[in-house]
Amino acid sequence: MRLILASLLLAVPVLAHALGSPDGQLQVDVSVNDQQQLVYTVQRAGQPVLLASRLGLVLEQGDFANHLRLGSSSPVKVHREHYTLAAGKRSQIDYLANEQSFAVANAAGQRMTVTVRASNDGVALRYEVPGPGHKQFKDELTGFAFPADTRAWLQPMSVAKTGWKRTNPSYEEHYQADIPVGTAAPSHAGWVFPALFRSGANWVALTEAGMDGRFHASRLASDSSDSGGGSYRIGLPEASEVFTGGHLLAEVDDGPLTTPWRVLAIGPLKTVMESTLGTDLAAPAVAFDKKKLVPGPASWSWAILKDDGTVYEVQKRFIDYAADMHWPYTLVDADWDRKIGDAKMKELADYAKTKGVGLLAWYNSSGAWNDTEYSPKSALLTREARAKEFARMKALGIKGLKVDFFGGDGASMQAYYVDLLKETAAAGLLLNFHGATLPRGWSRTYPNLLTTEAVRGFEFASFTQEDQDKVVRHAATLPFIRNLFDPMDFTPVVFADVPNLKRATRNGFELAESVLFLSGIQHYAETPEGMATVPAYVKGFLRELPRHWDDVRFLAGEPGKFVVLARRAGKQWFVAGLNADDQPREVQLDLAWLGTRQGQLITDGEGPREFSQGRLAAPAAKVTLVPHGGFVARFE
Repeated sequence: MRLILASLLLAVPVLAHALGSPDGQLQVDVSVNDQQQLVYTVQRAGQPVLLASRLGLVLEQGDFANHLRLGSSSPVKVHREHYTLAAGKRSQIDYLANEQSFAVANAAGQRMTVTVRASNDGVALRYEVPGPGHKQFKDELTGFAFPADTRAWLQPMSVAKTGWKRTNPSYEEHYQADIPVGTAAPSHAGWVFPALFRSGANWVALTEAGMDGRFHASRLASDSSDSGGGSYRIGLPEASEVFTGGHLLAEVDDGPLTTPWRVLAIGPLKTVMESTLGTDLAAPAVAFDKKKLVPGPASWSWAILKDDGTVYEVQKRFIDYAADMHWPYTLVDADWDRKIGDAKMKELADYAKTKGVGLLAWYNSSGAWNDTEYSPKSALLTREARAKEFARMKALGIKGLKVDFFGGDGASMQAYYVDLLKETAAAGLLLNFHGATLPRGWSRTYPNLLTTEAVRGFEFASFTQEDQDKVVRHAATLPFIRNLFDPMDFTPVVFADVPNLKRATRNGFELAESVLFLSGIQHYAETPEGMATVPAYVKGFLRELPRHWDDVRFLAGEPGKFVVLARRAGKQWFVAGLNADDQPREVQLDLAWLGTRQGQLITDGEGPREFSQGRLAAPAAKVTLVPHGGFVARFE
């Protein structure tokens, strides 16, 4: 019946379709141009956001990029969803969008459906090639053509099988900030998602969502056919980004081939910063025992102590540290199996339980795709091996796993990720991906995935002075891009010295990261000794900081320069900000929704390692941010 209906829809040629958002501000137009190519444009409030940009797919079994006819469209339907997040900017989310599907035919009479959604905060689209039979992806034409005066904030994609022990790509590069649209990527690998653009009064964040393990993950590539230089297109992973012996690009043995959603959050910066489109377009959650779904901070020795800290006595001390800070977890990192062993790990887990702390254990995901040697290694490569390891972890009393050193974005590697997600969920284990791809909404679909690295995190700022110096602007960029939709395991907050380096941030900056950075498990980098140097009111703040958030408000900021956000947990509001500039910055804050409440303010003292406290009063307040400094404020 569906194929017959599609044929009827295509019986009458149609030149264009238009879909608007519920508030009427956004409009998406889909048409066929003079070259018989499918194109779309996006406007907001009558202003162009995307100029005419290509749509289309190429499969081994058919070309849906050229010689196309656009048929009739389905009726516009209202798409409504309500869902919850254990780790995100909101705990209760209502998604509302208008949805319409367009029928497309190629010269051979083969059919494809393009589905478009327009919400008040953006646009999403995806393709489906229906019908029986084998389908193998070859290329995608989806483009993003911006006006010439657009500016971009982009992270380069690292070349596969480069870097330490051939572990790239891991989404761990520095961002190129405020660059002209169309700037070429440093290598053929392109740019990562999310990608951020400013076009006139509008900002656009590009990403993808709806990854189910059958499709490869994409990236952003320059469009070589665009002589004006302001256009990008969907890029593909490199040939080596596969599970050993696995396939690179999407294919299905039978039935429809459906792509992930191509997602564009659009609007003023406040609209984009408060958007949840990255999880709105993800699949609904699988079942997971809510009693085991406990977000919250973790103590972690490796950030400062590195490999030498992964020994029994140090881990016991970090368990005591977590208990003293009222944190629910301690992470035991790489080589625990060789340096501590199962019997002593069981002793640690039993001891931690008496303190109200759960243990998390590190695993190496890799087989032959990189040269890492840390263990446990190659223990998760098959379903049978994973079942054995998960049973072993549960017997030891382990609450969750940190799985590291993945091999890229090919379809078979994506399938490996999803197998781990499904099977740990079924086993009741929490999960943290490191050396990994962007999660692209997985934290909604698999609520046990509480965080993912996919960022140049604090560890890099502990390796070299160059990275330490760059961390200030990097940290001021992350809330706008990497941490916009997905939880991020940056491993923030250091108040004492970083060994062998001169720290670039002040203590107020570091404390602000505890509120600004979203992570279902926030692995704090500071040691017990470093935490002992701060005032009691700072320790009290970190002890009492909520473990998850209910709402968010963007108050002020510009990527790479400064940011101020407000987050709500229950009836409490927390306001935090940091300043990456070398000069002081005064920020006027509109706190009208707080009425006339006064909040506890913690900010920088006179010295870079000092704090001061005071009060911050609503409904309006002015905050002075010192260079490389920050603040937090709590409103009861």
